[in-house]
Amino acid sequence: MGVESLKQAVFRQVDPAARTEGLSLTNRIVILLIFLSVGAAVLETEQSVSAGREALFRGLEILFGLLFLAEYLARLWVAPLSPECAASRYPRLKFMTSPSAIIDLLAILPALFTLAGGATLALRFVRFFRILRLAKLGRFSRAWRDLGEALSSRREELILAFSLAMFTLLIASTLLYWAESDAQPDKFGSIPRTFWWGIVTLTTVGYGDVYPITPLGKFFSAIVSLAAIGVIALPTGIVAGAMSDVMQRRRKSGGE
Repeated sequence: MGVESLKQAVFRQVDPAARTEGLSLTNRIVILLIFLSVGAAVLETEQSVSAGREALFRGLEILFGLLFLAEYLARLWVAPLSPECAASRYPRLKFMTSPSAIIDLLAILPALFTLAGGATLALRFVRFFRILRLAKLGRFSRAWRDLGEALSSRREELILAFSLAMFTLLIASTLLYWAESDAQPDKFGSIPRTFWWGIVTLTTVGYGDVYPITPLGKFFSAIVSLAAIGVIALPTGIVAGAMSDVMQRRRKSGGE
C-alpha cells in the first residue's frame, strides 16, 4: 500500500466527513474512549473509589491522553484531504486552528498535567478539561453540526436577544434596588447585589433565598416575572426556527 493509499484509508477512519453514512470503527472507538475518560474523571472525585487507586487513575489518564494524541496526529496528517482544509494554502495550519482541533488539544492537556504533576488546585481545574472531552463528540454527530449551523445563521438575532436580556436584567435590578435597598440592605443594598435576584427571576429559577418584602418591590417583581417569560421565549423561538430551516434544507438537498 502506497503512502497516498494509506493516507486515504486513515482519512476514512478518523474523519466522519469522509463517509457518506455511519461512523467508522475508529470513530466508534474514539467515542467509547471519550465516555470512559469522562467516567474515570468523575469517579476519581469520589474518595471511596479513588482512595488507594491513585496510580490506576493516573495511568488511565496518561493512556487516554496518548490515544487522543495519536488520533489528533492522524487527523493532522490527513488534513489536506479534508474538504474544509484542502482549499487553504496551508491545510494543516487550517486544521490546527479549527474549533474541533482546539477541542482535541484541550482533551490532551490533562494527560500532560498528569505527567508533569502540579498543585492539587491546578489538577482540580484540569479535571474540567477532562470533562470537556465530551465536546469531542460534536464532530461525530450530524445533529451537533446542524445545531452549530443553526446558531451561526441566527447569530445576529441571538446577540440581540442576549442584549435585551442583559438590558432587562439591569433595569429590573435597578428597580428592586430602589424599592428594597432600605428594607433589605444585605440583599438589595446595591445594584450588583440585586443582580442575583434578577438572574434567578429572569431565568424563572426562583430559588427563594432572595425576594422582595415591600409592596413596591413586590409590584416590580411581578412585572419582571411576567417579562421573564418573553426573555426566555425569544432565544428559544429563534433557535427552534433556525433548526427548522436547517432540517428543511437537508430534506430538500436529500430529495434532489
